Formats: sequence, C-alpha cells, structure tokens
Amino acid sequence: MNPLCGRCNRVVYPTEKVNCLDKYWHKGCFSCEVCKMTLNMKNYKGFDKRPYCNAHYPKTNFTSVADTPENRRLKEQTKMQSQVLYKEEFEKNKGKGFSVVADTPEMQRIKKTQDNISNIKYHEEFEKSRMGGDGPPLQPSTPTSAGYQQPAPSQNFHYEAAPEPVRQAAAAPPPSAGKRYRAVYDYAAADEDEVSFVDGDMIMEVQQIDEGWMYGRVERTGQRGMLPANYVEAI
Repeated sequence: MNPLCGRCNRVVYPTEKVNCLDKYWHKGCFSCEVCKMTLNMKNYKGFDKRPYCNAHYPKTNFTSVADTPENRRLKEQTKMQSQVLYKEEFEKNKGKGFSVVADTPEMQRIKKTQDNISNIKYHEEFEKSRMGGDGPPLQPSTPTSAGYQQPAPSQNFHYEAAPEPVRQAAAAPPPSAGKRYRAVYDYAAADEDEVSFVDGDMIMEVQQIDEGWMYGRVERTGQRGMLPANYVEAI
C-alpha cells in the first residue's frame, strides 16, 4: 500500500516519492513551510519534522537564567546526583570489558548493511581466487589423483586402515549479477559507504538490503556503494 504525502495527505507513488523527515512527500509538495519554495535533499533544513529553506529556517533563542543562590544549590545537587549515578554504573560494569550500546533501529540498519557488504566482498574475493587471481589456489594439484584429497598420516604408533579418498566439494556458484535500475533523481553520497549518481544513470548489479536501501554499481562512474531505493526504478 502506497503511503500518504506529509503535506497534501494524498497517495504518494514510487516514481514521485521523497522520503525525508520520517515522512513521505510528493516531489512538488516538499517545499518550505514559509515561502513554499520547492526544496530537494541538498538544500532543505528540517525543524520539528517540517522542511524549511535556509532563509526561513527557525532561529532558536536561548533563555538566560538568573544565577540566584537557589539555582546554584540546585546545580550543585544535580551535579552530586550525577556523580553518584556514574559511580554506581561504573561499579556494575567494572570487569565486564564491554560497553552497553543501545539497540536502536538505526544501529540495526547499520549492522545489517555491514553484514551485506561483507558478504558481497567475500563473494568478489572468492571469484577472483577461483578465476586465478591474487588469492591462494583452491585445489592443490597432486601428481597421483587430481580430484581427490590424500588422507593425512596417522600420528599413532599402530596404524589403522586408511579411509577411502573423499572428493572435494564443488565450488560455490558465483553471486547473482543483480537487477538493473535507472536513477529518477539526483543523489549526493552522505557517507563513505554510499554512492552518488544523477538522473538517468544506470545502476547495475543491484542487491536489496532493506526496505529503504540498496547496494549497486553506477555504470557511468564504476563506483559501488549504498543508495536509497526510492531514488531509482527497476528496468
């Protein structure tokens, strides 16, 4: 089911969908709250989950607090409570040798992305080794039996009957070449593991990672990396 636009509250289809500020927008509805200027992923500024241009971005003002004896007493009391809690947590975790990390949806996405990238790189290195690359050969050549492994000699003093030779397992099939997609918007990489492209670029060897992200190679530049799924369409 297609989501609703965060401004006009109408259905947003994949070809015109912009996913930003935890909402979905039509490309034309993603505009400044004040001047209604159409924005994109490069020039918008978010405040309270609403888009603004640079000129009308709300300015935050700081409120000065009088330095009264009561405020100083509360400040000292809060500081002492923080130190007590810190010492309690330190005593609980002392000797464990690890830090507790919050299992947020963002951390889960990063972990899943790293696992997928590691799996893709493993298959690439495996293919290079299988095709005679820099890696070590998978099957050592032997003068007697090319397709069999020789049993290791027994370490005991009285020898037992040697087991029958075992045929080596067949090599794993090469990874899937992936699907082909075409970019429908411009995108600038925001992290080291992402890839940039422009409208009309062909994205090759695409592999789905989760609902919002893919991994692929830009045919024009040859670069590989992560890319948002709603910026491309299948061919």
